[in-house]
Formats: sequence, C-alpha cells, structure tokens
Amino acid sequence: MLHMKPGGEPMTFTKTIFAAATAVALIASSASADSWRAWNIHNDGHPNTGAMDKFAELIDAATGGEITLDVFHGGVLGSQPDALEQVRIGAIEVGNFNLGPIGPMVKEANLVSLPFIFKSVPHMFRVLEGEAGQTVAAAMGEAGVLPLAWFDAGARSFYSQKKIETPADVEGLKIRVMNNNLYTSMISAMGGNPSPMAFSEVQQALKTGVVDGAENNFPSFKNVGHYEVTTHYSLSEHLIIPECICVNTTKFNALSAEMQAAVRGAAEEAALFQRELWSVDSEQARVDVEAAGIKVNEIADKGPFQSAMDSVYADYLAANPDMKALVAMAQATE
Repeated sequence: MLHMKPGGEPMTFTKTIFAAATAVALIASSASADSWRAWNIHNDGHPNTGAMDKFAELIDAATGGEITLDVFHGGVLGSQPDALEQVRIGAIEVGNFNLGPIGPMVKEANLVSLPFIFKSVPHMFRVLEGEAGQTVAAAMGEAGVLPLAWFDAGARSFYSQKKIETPADVEGLKIRVMNNNLYTSMISAMGGNPSPMAFSEVQQALKTGVVDGAENNFPSFKNVGHYEVTTHYSLSEHLIIPECICVNTTKFNALSAEMQAAVRGAAEEAALFQRELWSVDSEQARVDVEAAGIKVNEIADKGPFQSAMDSVYADYLAANPDMKALVAMAQATE
C-alpha cells in the first residue's frame, strides 16, 4: 500500500513505519526527561542564588536535558526545616541548606558547629572534601539528604565596641549568639556572658547596650547594619559553617552511574562558582564597613582561643562519645 506525501509524491510503507517509530522515540525521550525542583532561601543578588541558577544550567547541559531543574528562590517552598523534610522524603529533589540546622537530624553534621574546629575557610573545605567530610556526607545521605557539593557561607567573627585579640578580651562582655548550647558554652568558656536572642533584636540591643557585641560574617554584618552601632570587627573566625547542595538520596541512587556523575559534577562546578561570588561579596562588604569607620583586626594566633574551648569539647564528647573519631579526624587535617 502506498501513502501519498503532500503534493502527491508517494511514500513507501517502510518510510511510514520509520517516521512513526521516530515520532514515538521522540515522545518517549521527552516523557523520560526528569523534572526536579530545588529550594533556596536566598533572594536575587545573593551568591547562592546565582550559583543555584548556574547549577540548573549545568545539570541540563551535563545530562543532555534528561534532568531539568527548576529553582525556587526566596524560600517560597517553605522554611528551611520544612524544605529539609521535603527533600528528605522526596517531595522536593534538591535543596541549598546550611549545615547548622541539619545537626539535630544528623549528629555528624554537628562537627561544623564546634567552635574553632576549623583553622580557616580553606581548612574547612579540606576537611569536608577529605575523609571526615565523607563520613558527614554518608551520614546525611543515610538520613535522606545527600550533599553533592559544599558552598562557602563565610566565617563568623566577633564585633563589639572594643578590639578582641585574646579570650581574655571577651571576659565580662555580653555577646549575642545563636541559641545553641555549643555557642553559649563557647562564650562562657572565655569568661563572657552569652546572650541568645532573635537576630531581629540584635541591632537595637547593640545600640542600647543590652549586649556588648555579637558575631557574624562580613556580608551579614554589613547588610543588616550592625556596623552602624559597633566600632570593631575582630577576625576570630570561631564558627565556619558551610552550606550544601543536597539531593534526595533515593532519587539520586535511582540514577545510572553516568547520570550520578553528571549531576555531581554539575553541583561541584556550581559550588566553585558560588565560592568565587561569595569571596567577591565578602571582600566588598569588608571594604564598605572599613570605609564607614569600622576597625578590623586580624588575630594572628588563634591557639589561645582553641585552648579555651577544651572544656566545651570535653563536655560535648562526654555526651557524644561516638563523635570522638570524627572530631579527631577533622583536627588532624592539615
């Protein structure tokens, strides 16, 4: 039997079958494309927002369009605890999470919340990209939230009305910290008075003297205006808590080895892009607050601060003895 093309030219039965098969293949290919959603709490202009958009571009290219990623910024899919649970159960495939709130769910993630566990931001990345990081990642993966790459979230340092160069300089000061036993213990161990309070209350508390100081990274210090009510920023870098690109473990494990490599590679490239953006943003924030009159002091020797944490570590490891090996592993990383 002959079929006719438009214009009257005959089309053979074989050509008809080939055309139909090609159409079916294209439809099947389109149907097999996997559409993922990603959560990001940050808004436009933040380094993580640009990096997550970059990840979406990279994952599409790396998988040949077999996986597409729609990133929802500004926390529109819920708060971090909500999004963390949604990624864990697979309702959302990907999330950009800070490791701090993951600690209650995965104790190994608490490693990054130990004061002065890292010597610097580069040291933090060496730890997380080494054996200790593999242990943390495996534990997170078992909980359903598998980290594919690590983002820079800066280092938290002290700011107050005086220069802080040694633990003795903290003695007697009321310092606002996040509401976490490790952080309050850190201040107490240096003879200070920890003052947990809502972040939104810190500006007024600094202005009125309810607290003498607080701690955060340069971009946050600048963006929320805390530099307007303090005079000194001391680079203690006591907490270096990274963020991650995390994926639902079951979803990731269902991919072929080739697709897993493509997705992980896209995440790692996006993370390098994020770190560049963060570095530029952080350096500019430092320039801006110094121009506004803030005196920034480096702390050449953090040894005394680390020694002051002996009691904090002793109490923590007594309560969590199964963390001893992981902590030792991080401390031994050069």
